[in-house]
Amino acid sequence: MRVAIIGRQFGVSPALDAFNAANNIPDLLFALISGGALSLAFIPVLAAVLGNEGRPALWLLFSRVANLAFLITAGLAVVVAVVADPLVRSEVGVAPGFTSEVQTLVVQLMRLNLVATLLFSMSGLVVAGLQANKSFFLPALAPVAYDVGQIFGALVLAPAQPVTLGPITLPAAGLGVHGLVYGVILGAGLHLAVQIPGLLRYRFQWTPVLRWRDAGVLRVARLLGPRILTIGAFQLIFIIQDNLASRLAVGSVTALTYGWLILQLPETLIATAVATALLPSIAELFAGGAAAAFESLVARAVRVLTVLTVPVTALMLLFVEPFVQAVFRFDPQGTALVVGAARAYLLGLLGHSLLEVAARAFYAQEDARTPLRVTVVGLTAFAVCAALLFRPLGANGIALANSIAFTLEAVILLLLLRRTYPSVARLRGPAARTLLGTAAACGASLLAWSLIPSAGVAAAGACLMIGAGVALPFMLPELRQLAAL
Repeated sequence: MRVAIIGRQFGVSPALDAFNAANNIPDLLFALISGGALSLAFIPVLAAVLGNEGRPALWLLFSRVANLAFLITAGLAVVVAVVADPLVRSEVGVAPGFTSEVQTLVVQLMRLNLVATLLFSMSGLVVAGLQANKSFFLPALAPVAYDVGQIFGALVLAPAQPVTLGPITLPAAGLGVHGLVYGVILGAGLHLAVQIPGLLRYRFQWTPVLRWRDAGVLRVARLLGPRILTIGAFQLIFIIQDNLASRLAVGSVTALTYGWLILQLPETLIATAVATALLPSIAELFAGGAAAAFESLVARAVRVLTVLTVPVTALMLLFVEPFVQAVFRFDPQGTALVVGAARAYLLGLLGHSLLEVAARAFYAQEDARTPLRVTVVGLTAFAVCAALLFRPLGANGIALANSIAFTLEAVILLLLLRRTYPSVARLRGPAARTLLGTAAACGASLLAWSLIPSAGVAAAGACLMIGAGVALPFMLPELRQLAAL
């Protein structure tokens, strides 16, 4: 809903290109310090402390790490704000191909975005703290609250003319694309606020101390160092992506952003959900020396994701265009850009999904170095493929390079896991059944598409449902296992 509203308000435009490009460096800062880097390094240690020493010890360690993380994030945010202009305009920066006016807009939006980064620096750690307590509802609700803030920015803060929703006419602040960033700041505040009841439930106590030599803090730091480099390499992919896309047709940055978000819908619903719930459990099993149970749980997750993801990929490749047309209402050129990027990204959905579980299997073993090495391989593969493909294929070539790189990473990590846990990638039976089910689902949905007189989004939705219904019997064994993960 958020993406659709923003897309309808701004279209595939230089302003939206600027907004999307401006997110890169603040997103990198958040991801390195308090987001994916620290949370994945943090959760296994917090889970172990909770099991061995209890909840008061967990919150004491949480406070020590959170205090350090906030101060580091604030310091780096000031540095980024000062050097934002060269970060955007230089040939190796975020958007060297934009016009000077658009580059100036990117700088302004980037500096505003840093306020949201500070809020996220705390909220991301709260997510880790609650998930270590095996509490997932409020951390899952937090991104929805963030979306509400952005929607408010798009519908109230950005428009010059009031937006009417049925009988309700909303006020219009007329802030343009800057209103979107104020919506991001509001959303970041809501992302944190919605999790406060969880902190109260688990008797959170904040301790205003800085003890970087504490044994628990050092344990987190040992995992965090390689994880920071891993996330940095991951985020560098998006900086390279926008650097190259800024040299292409107007709208290419936005097309890649929206294509990526279309990929994220099934990945988040299927893979991220499974992997997020999996991490505290496999961390506990490994810490307790239950190697067989660890292997069984990871192997089941790999099978479930494979069987669910392959038919979803095929059906989305077939029917993504009608949904893009209906949701965003771009002009034909904008629609073609987004659809092409989305299809190229979707080719990597299986790789992205398996990578979610494979990487967490190593972090659960407190091994952050192996994912780092593999991520460097993926970053190199992306840079080479993107450089070769972006001129002949445009934005589609950049998205395809992403799919190649992340699939390569997933394959390498699974092969490494198999050395110690042979059953992790044992997929011969489920893979054959999945391919048969996918072929049947695609055949049924295409037959329905040829018979339905309409070619709109309702017809596409009906065909997707038919395809899903045909694929369902082929997935029943894994669907039963899904409930047990």
